[in-house]
Amino acid sequence: MASKPQVNLVIPLFNEEQVYPELVKRLTDVLDKTSLEASVIMIDDGSTDQTATLMRETSGSDPRFTSVFLSRNFGHQLALTAGLSRVNASEAVFILDGDLQDPPELLEEFYSYLGKGYDVVYAVRKKRKENIFNRLAYKCFYMVMKKISYLDMPLDSGDFSLISRRAVDHLNEMTEESRFLRGMRAWIGYKQIGITYERPGRHSGESKYTFKRLLGLAFNGLFNFSELPVRFITRLGLLTFIVSFIYLLVTLFKRFVLNEVPEGFTATLITIILFGSVQLISIGILGEYILRIFFQAKGRPLFIVKEVLNDDNENK
Repeated sequence: MASKPQVNLVIPLFNEEQVYPELVKRLTDVLDKTSLEASVIMIDDGSTDQTATLMRETSGSDPRFTSVFLSRNFGHQLALTAGLSRVNASEAVFILDGDLQDPPELLEEFYSYLGKGYDVVYAVRKKRKENIFNRLAYKCFYMVMKKISYLDMPLDSGDFSLISRRAVDHLNEMTEESRFLRGMRAWIGYKQIGITYERPGRHSGESKYTFKRLLGLAFNGLFNFSELPVRFITRLGLLTFIVSFIYLLVTLFKRFVLNEVPEGFTATLITIILFGSVQLISIGILGEYILRIFFQAKGRPLFIVKEVLNDDNENK
């Protein structure tokens, strides 16, 4: 029986038919030239273009490429989770996106740190070739997460990383539905190191991470790895009480010392708006937690695998 690969490359794909030929070409070059035993696990996240057809052709012609097809689009983080659940490598897993913004050619450089005692080698983007709005949004998000998270969350690091098999096994034990894998990766601990690289632009096609999806990912990071939202409610309530109490003292001073009649309508309107806003913000924050508890309590599977080609797990 052939030995298991030392490294699996896990790549989620969603409507990437434009970049796919170049992706497979570069992956094949890496597999042919590397000194490692490596194989690729590609996950089709319910694509509606020709991505799934192209994946079938690749797996049919090259046994080093495993293709996993999900029953529908579950989202990037759950597609990655599906890929991690299929790994068979004995040493490590190399996670990268299919848009070629995560260069597969860095495999051996990342792997070299495994022999130095590191379990997680994550990429840190020193330069992004994206529009200024996206760069500013990402920078603000990572700075905020660094400040408010109870974990040591590295700045400007995405899912692009090489993770030891034992660390991957711990990730697979986590069953949370609202997943933020880079936060989960930091939570497991072990020895970790960041490697800087210049992030290129997309090879072709458009990003599948819409603003709505990015906002959802940011919310998962915020509510899953920070205590600030709940504490914010308490602090907001305290601040509102202080402001209201000061206003009460001013009103009493005007009435009994200056003998002035308090401004009834204006004061009432301001008070209603202030307390109404505080209540709505507080309900919204609690709602985010309740929504996550609601989906988690259902106990549904995180994803559904429709079909797998070249499944090495059958040989385990």
